[in-house]
Amino acid sequence: MSKKTVTTILEKKKGGQKITMLTAYDYPLGCLVDAAGVDIVLVGDSLANVVLGLESTREIGMPEMLHHTKAVRRAVKDALLVADMPYGSFHKSTEEAVANARRFVDEAGAEAVKMEWFDGCLEAVAAIVQAGIPVMAHVGLTPQTAENFKVQGKDAASAQAILKQTQELEKCGCFSIVLECIPAALAAKITAATKMATIGIGAGAECDGQVLVTPDLLGLFDRFRPKFAKQYVHLSEPILAALKDFVREVEARDFPTEKHSFHMPKEDREKLESL
Repeated sequence: MSKKTVTTILEKKKGGQKITMLTAYDYPLGCLVDAAGVDIVLVGDSLANVVLGLESTREIGMPEMLHHTKAVRRAVKDALLVADMPYGSFHKSTEEAVANARRFVDEAGAEAVKMEWFDGCLEAVAAIVQAGIPVMAHVGLTPQTAENFKVQGKDAASAQAILKQTQELEKCGCFSIVLECIPAALAAKITAATKMATIGIGAGAECDGQVLVTPDLLGLFDRFRPKFAKQYVHLSEPILAALKDFVREVEARDFPTEKHSFHMPKEDREKLESL
């Protein structure tokens, strides 16, 4: 399987091929997602919710995101690796935004960064692109700054505002854009109008590609399940059953058995017993 790059993603859009993106937060999950053949692996700031048990993505910063991106980098060989820039890492100044983006590339091995829309983000986005770091944008529902977690762009005025955001981000040089929780008709219009690769999550089937939070897909996170997240399997049940089996076997002295134990030569064992 050939290594996927930003060019690969843009060529898939031009060719009408669908693009796949999934999240990963550690080495084991990164290995599995990469082996599945996805185009893009995202180290998302959803890490805050589905791995660290926090209530908001605003509760994690650069140290956590760099730490987990490094782990996923060791696993991912074929997919394009994108890292989420956490809240506060690109909001204060363009200099800090570029420096933090550079850390994701130089220290953690990311090949692109993702940035959520906020009023005033365009200057930071443009500066990072000009520094030679590919940027994936994110509009619609933006969890880092959203006041209400609901569908965005349902009326003509707010839809026009989102459409304008995508146009401005394209002018800044973004190669791709996540469209989250917007009407399918709006996502289709954006996809047809932009050269950026559109990645939908709760944005209908006409986007160039789709992304899900992998623990949602695998049924590993039940605290909250968004409408747009399809659960392909419910792994939490067999995992819990296996953990209970371990507890039961240890308490019943059924584990470990001879099969799981190491042994000494008889002569050395006798010497040990005589000590």
